Amino acid sequence: MANPIIAAIASFIIPGLGQIYAGDVKRGIMFLIVAIIFCIIGFSTTGIFQIISVVVDLIYAIFIAYDAYKVAQ
Repeated sequence: MANPIIAAIASFIIPGLGQIYAGDVKRGIMFLIVAIIFCIIGFSTTGIFQIISVVVDLIYAIFIAYDAYKVAQ
């Protein structure tokens, strides 16, 4: 049984790692791929779109951490 706190922290630091730690490898890899796509979009934009991208990335990171916590429970 995975520790939910460790899973949440791991996924906040590296997207999808907490899901993988909790045993849901497919979900973890999917979250990691989406996070990489968000980063690519963030680096390829400028101005207000880059700010929006950073906010979306932060919200996504919080969602992934919460999801990892729930998966590990």
